Amino acid sequence: MIDRITTDKIKEAAQIVDVVSDFVTLKRSGANYKGLCPFHDDRTPSFMVSPAKNYCKCFACGKGGNPIGFIMEHEQLSYPDALRYLAKKYGIQVEEKEMTAEERAAQTERESMFILNEWALKWFKEQMMNTQDGRAIGLAYFRERGFRDDIIEKFQLGFCPKGRDTMSRAALREGYREQFLVGTGLSIKREDGSVVDRFWGRVMFPWHTVGGKVAGFGGRVLDAATKGVAVKYQNSPESSIYSKRRELYGLFQAKQAIVKMDQVYMVEGYTDVISMHQCGIENVVANSGTALTKEQIHLLHRFTNNITLLYDGDDAGIHAAQRGTDMLLAAGMNVKILLLPDGDDPDSFARKHNAEDFRRYVEEHQVDFLKFKTNLALAEAQNDPRKLSALVAEIVTSISFIPDEITRSLYIRETAQTMRMDEKMIVRAVQNQMAKNREEEYRRKMNGGTETASNERVAVSELELNENSNTSGNYSPKLGEVSEEWKGLSPSNDNGNTSNVGNPVISTAASPAAELLLAQLIVRHGEKTICEAEDENGNQVPLTVTEFIFYSLTQDGLVFSNPTVQFIMNKAMEHINDPGFVAEKYFLGHHNAQLSSIAFQLSMDKEELSKYHTRGGLATSDDDRLLELTTHVLADMKLSIVRSEINQIMAKMKSPTTSKDEGRELLLQYKELKDAEKRLAKDCGDRVLA
Repeated sequence: MIDRITTDKIKEAAQIVDVVSDFVTLKRSGANYKGLCPFHDDRTPSFMVSPAKNYCKCFACGKGGNPIGFIMEHEQLSYPDALRYLAKKYGIQVEEKEMTAEERAAQTERESMFILNEWALKWFKEQMMNTQDGRAIGLAYFRERGFRDDIIEKFQLGFCPKGRDTMSRAALREGYREQFLVGTGLSIKREDGSVVDRFWGRVMFPWHTVGGKVAGFGGRVLDAATKGVAVKYQNSPESSIYSKRRELYGLFQAKQAIVKMDQVYMVEGYTDVISMHQCGIENVVANSGTALTKEQIHLLHRFTNNITLLYDGDDAGIHAAQRGTDMLLAAGMNVKILLLPDGDDPDSFARKHNAEDFRRYVEEHQVDFLKFKTNLALAEAQNDPRKLSALVAEIVTSISFIPDEITRSLYIRETAQTMRMDEKMIVRAVQNQMAKNREEEYRRKMNGGTETASNERVAVSELELNENSNTSGNYSPKLGEVSEEWKGLSPSNDNGNTSNVGNPVISTAASPAAELLLAQLIVRHGEKTICEAEDENGNQVPLTVTEFIFYSLTQDGLVFSNPTVQFIMNKAMEHINDPGFVAEKYFLGHHNAQLSSIAFQLSMDKEELSKYHTRGGLATSDDDRLLELTTHVLADMKLSIVRSEINQIMAKMKSPTTSKDEGRELLLQYKELKDAEKRLAKDCGDRVLA
């Protein structure tokens, strides 16, 4: 367990911009920052990061959180492991007891697999550097490839001994379970029940997540006994922590350089990446010989819009350069292609050149995707109309995937000029292809496709507070559709236990907009003193915004109809007398991700309270005349309840089943409520017709 003092140190040290920047390229937008959301396929920046609130949120998919919540969501970590992650990032020493066998057994499968992979990484490195076979076979191979020791350490390369079960036996002796050895793919279980090493006799290339965790491995055969094998590389199998289609080799080591250069080079293999790093070019990743996937492109797009596909100049390289172009264009990326001279791949070319020469060559020889395809078309068609038609159709297909209309139009014009064709004909062809693309996408979704565009999410996750008039004629924000975060929320208390506070049985007909504004007041200003009141001994005591709202509702026997708003008020009341308590800081930093997300929504747009102020004829500053504002919103909430009850009484009075005695009682209640309506309407600045 991590003690409270250490937890507080981590919370104080962790800055949201710093944490998110490890995974997303951020650009300043006023007082905040924006970037592409790391949680869904985001094509326009919808991920907002607020350094002032130390919070982030995507306004398309709704995901985000404080630094701890962000790491929990992004890296799929538990709360304690997210704290450990941030402690390591900020160099904070975490003192905690050693895990017992029972505690280790209680860890989730993903956590256990990551822990095992981290052990395997260190074990493979130890075997290569400190055993005879490791130095003679594994280290010798990397030295023959010309890799320096610092580069070997940077990519954490290693070696798995030739014994068929050496690694598996070592892991079992260390207490790691067979279940996770097989689950990670480090070991293979045979029919006789024994386990053997998947990577025996191979040099090891670890795959890191974008956050630096070891997700899987690639191994390459070496010795003479395996010469001539069809597949020299073997990768970890698909698992809950590793999917080849979702990872890019070298991205963890390259992400900072990609952001700095605002460009990424895409190559095919491990050694291509490593050799380019050694020559001084670090903004490079590999898809490891497989076709590019949407998941991989989404990863890259978070760091840059500019990509150069860098392959060798043979037929295989040309084919590889063509494979992912359309998907890259559809993601809105700027695509260039460079085929290296015959006989060279990025690995060999990098070993012959320094970084400056390499970059100069790339700048001079890379071509736009359209020029690459048109040159290829003209070379292959050789005046054959049928071949030329097929290749033009391929170019048209690529252009149809470009989301930006202006860019698409420029490419259409250039294609028409290069191919000496009527531009209108190309326009029609592109439009037809775009219609086909939309139809195919629709069919895919109707057939159960799991990927959906971010703008198809209908639920309002930001609790939009729009300027509209309520029934009384005063300004009242419109609630819109309540997001899932607000439905059935039962936040945990400060000790991590589920709390029943904030789930009242009483149902009122209070204005949802007024309730939300009161919640905003509590979150933004809850600890601020707005007036004084007499206690039972006749002494004057200060009242905060939270206390004023609480006592005002309590005196009238009211509770919030929204259980989450009630919970927010109750939690604020619990901590209002804590030394240094600041409501906004408390709620935004709450370990319950759901509650902190709601608090962020409520604290986001301070214009809303100012608009309400203005409409009510009050001050427009958040900190000015909080008493008037709080009183005004409370009166608005109570007025909505009174009017709802009046309507119910009128309906009962008109009912033929109501007796005379019941009617007289209802009439008395009606008169009392009408008097209350007049008083409240006056507080709200409303007019009531007699």
